[in-house]
Amino acid sequence: MGIQLPRWVWVGAGSLAFVAGIVNVVGYLGFEHQAITHLTGTTSLLGAALVHGDARAVAGLLGVVLAFVSGAMTSGLIIQDSTVQLGRRYGVVLSIEALLLVLAVPLFERRMIAGALLAAAACGLQNAMASTYSGSLIRTSHVTGLFTDIGIALGHALRGMPVAKRRLALCALVISGFLAGGITGAWLYSFFGYHTLYFPAALTGSVGLAYAFYRQRELWNRQGRE
Repeated sequence: MGIQLPRWVWVGAGSLAFVAGIVNVVGYLGFEHQAITHLTGTTSLLGAALVHGDARAVAGLLGVVLAFVSGAMTSGLIIQDSTVQLGRRYGVVLSIEALLLVLAVPLFERRMIAGALLAAAACGLQNAMASTYSGSLIRTSHVTGLFTDIGIALGHALRGMPVAKRRLALCALVISGFLAGGITGAWLYSFFGYHTLYFPAALTGSVGLAYAFYRQRELWNRQGRE
């Protein structure tokens, strides 16, 4: 049985994946060549740095991990639920994400690891915000799990088992959004460098403010009916 997702969930998932794709490619093209949106490779590099006794690398990599977790923790404190549902304080989280990305730009330009830390915190915020909907896991900052889901579905199809087509469509949407963000981010980086991060900041900030206005209007309307 396929999952039923309203249009705003599809649009939001694809857009946030696009944002994450831009942020991550800027991290890779930057001075540290550091992944920003996910922690798998970062954790592996942290293990290698510990073995080699590279204190600088350990501090930077561990900082990125802790920054991402801190961003997710902040999202949890603000939204207080892992289920995607209109009416929650997503506008606040998106606005904070935009602010963190804006603040990261001058730090990146000064070749300071703090830029990567702020960007990682922004991605942690985003990834925790878009968590689940109707029991379907939604992750917008990395695609490993999505490719795994596609592989599982293909295996089920070969066995003649039912396949959740909407789930596959959601996986394809997020993967495509992340890839499109990477392509766009790499192209923009060749012209604007770290200022490329202003583009995803503008997107998340404008959406965050619009959503906050929508949420407040709904609260006023609800109070007016009571």
